[in-house]
Amino acid sequence: MIPSADHISTPAKWLGYCGLLPQLFIVVYSAMGAENLWVGQAMGFGYAALIFSFLGGAYWGIALMLPKAPAWLFAASVLPSLIAFATFLPWIWGLGWPVPSLIILAVCLLVSPAIDNIIARHFSLPIGWVKLRLHLSFGLGVLTLTLCVI
Repeated sequence: MIPSADHISTPAKWLGYCGLLPQLFIVVYSAMGAENLWVGQAMGFGYAALIFSFLGGAYWGIALMLPKAPAWLFAASVLPSLIAFATFLPWIWGLGWPVPSLIILAVCLLVSPAIDNIIARHFSLPIGWVKLRLHLSFGLGVLTLTLCVI
């Protein structure tokens, strides 16, 4: 079992939800005019990739705390950073970017709570973890997708 608090603290919840504000501001900025769109999409991509990589770090921390963590959990913790990096490559190579990369990141964010559900079925997590992760992933995923359709 992971030694942790029984519940997610109120400050942790609020700070988690505040993590959606940068992407919300980026969506608003991008919608303010066509001249802002590409820069907004680039900023939104960067933020989504950063947070998706951060999620992998959370999974890595959980895996390290487990006495007998399964190998799949370590793999799941590394994949977000690798996916985020792979979605950055088209920009580096001058290919179709940023919309395809934004879509990939958004979909990955939207399905990431499935990993949380698997972890919660097998290991003890603080009460509220899965719900908070669902809210945050859904929020960031939808905001990231919004950048594709502005």
